Amino acid sequence: MKTFEELGVNAEIRRAIEEMGFEQPMPVQEEVIPYLLGEGNEVIALAQTGTGKTAAFGIPLLQKIDSASRETQAVIISPTRELCLQITDDLKDFSKYMPSIHIEAVYGGASIGLQMKALKRGVQIIVATPGRLVDLMNRGVAKLEKVRNVVLDEADEMLNMGFSESINAIFEGVPEDRNTLMFSATMSREIEKIAKTYLHDYKEIVVGSRNEGAENVNHIYYLVNARDKYLALKRVVDYHPRIYAIIFCRTKVETQEVADKLIHDGYNAESLHGDLSQPQRDLTMQKFRQHLTQLLVATDVAARGLDVDDLTHVINYGLPDDIENYTHRSGRTGRAGKKGTSISIIHTREKHKVRNIEKVIGKQFVDGDLPTPKDICTKQLFKAIAEIEKVDVDEEQIAPFMTEINRHFEYVDKEDILKKIVSREFGRFLRYYADAPEIEKPSGKATGRRGSGNEGRKEERGEKKEKKGSRKAEKGYRRLFINLGKTDGFYPGELMQFLNRHIQGRQEVGHIDLLAKFCYFDVPERDAQHVIRALDGTFYKNRQVRCNDGERQRVGDGTSGMTGDKKKRKGERREKRGKAVRGHEAPEKGRKAKRTKTVPDNLVDENTDWRQFFK
Repeated sequence: MKTFEELGVNAEIRRAIEEMGFEQPMPVQEEVIPYLLGEGNEVIALAQTGTGKTAAFGIPLLQKIDSASRETQAVIISPTRELCLQITDDLKDFSKYMPSIHIEAVYGGASIGLQMKALKRGVQIIVATPGRLVDLMNRGVAKLEKVRNVVLDEADEMLNMGFSESINAIFEGVPEDRNTLMFSATMSREIEKIAKTYLHDYKEIVVGSRNEGAENVNHIYYLVNARDKYLALKRVVDYHPRIYAIIFCRTKVETQEVADKLIHDGYNAESLHGDLSQPQRDLTMQKFRQHLTQLLVATDVAARGLDVDDLTHVINYGLPDDIENYTHRSGRTGRAGKKGTSISIIHTREKHKVRNIEKVIGKQFVDGDLPTPKDICTKQLFKAIAEIEKVDVDEEQIAPFMTEINRHFEYVDKEDILKKIVSREFGRFLRYYADAPEIEKPSGKATGRRGSGNEGRKEERGEKKEKKGSRKAEKGYRRLFINLGKTDGFYPGELMQFLNRHIQGRQEVGHIDLLAKFCYFDVPERDAQHVIRALDGTFYKNRQVRCNDGERQRVGDGTSGMTGDKKKRKGERREKRGKAVRGHEAPEKGRKAKRTKTVPDNLVDENTDWRQFFK
């Protein structure tokens, strides 16, 4: 293996990267740096995120800048604001001892006025998102006539995000004899098309194999019924006490719902999706990078540009439709020589996707069996013991309290003390898994091919039937109705906040069945009337709230939103007026009897499984 000096890297950059901990070049750097230090050498490099590609193109780019000129000589285009900022920070670190080099990041969501002022002062390297760069070009501020190098980083992502037109506009604004460098995780047809259009006599450098997942990543899938996906996720997380992971969901709604459930169940989790404001996204990603958040539940788009080197797991809460998205997801773990695991929680109708992904990445998935409650409790026990053992005792600080401590525990057996300490540390796992629901593994025969998906469809229909069947509140609980649902932006987190605002103290909540326009939730029997009185008649986003006994709630008979006593009084008034009530009397002549429709006891949204929510 060569050194950076042998690759031709100058002394100033070597000094900076050595201080950053760079010791030996990574494979992509060893391949790309010497080639790019030459003249007129265009490259397509196929390498996963986290393989050191920023240094691979950044070091030669910096070394070839004419520091005597403040004209823009290089443009680096990235798909997201986050990646744009990350590349800029890396280049500034590499050029720490090159004070005459000026680098500027330009991206949407920030003040264009400040960015325009920076460009007018003169910068040699612009790192940009496509849309903002085109905007600055149209305003005559981003002047690219002297650009010698154009870099497209994560080119496949930019195409997936619909930036083709912007990329074309950028290439039209730079000289034809520039040098073009493309870095991509996969070689798609679109990438090949751009290469043929804008690159001339390029070299393809492949680190690993074309369209291959990260070498150090294990791929596992757990096949479960759709209704059990969240329960399976909990088991995976509980079995890995020191997990540091991104959980990928398909939609913004699913992302928020899964995050809300995890947070309520006591996990250190946060959501990341497009409905968050930019400051919220920045704060969420900062906390995750600093390990203040253990589980990040995210959509593919929102997580682009989030680069962390020590993820232990990537969890796919269902597989993406695009195989390239799976490659990007799994490539976020197993970096810098570390081992990583990509886990997919799927139902039978997704199993054919596993086979398709295996063909593309050239790797086999392991058909995993979910950890048993005993396995999980054993793992959590060992973690609790290890954490107790690692506690540092400050003898001087604790000395004044030892007399009182010894007095309290004088007649308590040592074994009892240990049991109490350990039970406190992982007691919630023992309580939950003592009677945890079974998670049955489907036969998995549905493959998605014509004529072979009946079992998956039957399973799905069976789940819907089960969800819409009768469900009473658990023993000791009362089921309540509230006329707020998903269309009101009313998710589990909002329900808990709403309860906290109107009820003094912490309110215990059991199952939640969330629908589009209303929801049911369980509270302890002793609290039911107190909760109804506290919520009924209040307002949520200028809408009057109705809360009542969910077991008696009816739709279509004019009693929606009424308590049982009110319904009874209204029924009596109807009888007095001679109206037909539920078939007790014939309808008046010339009038049709109103039909009564009862909401099934556990009507549940078809896309959401709340049956084991808030165990």
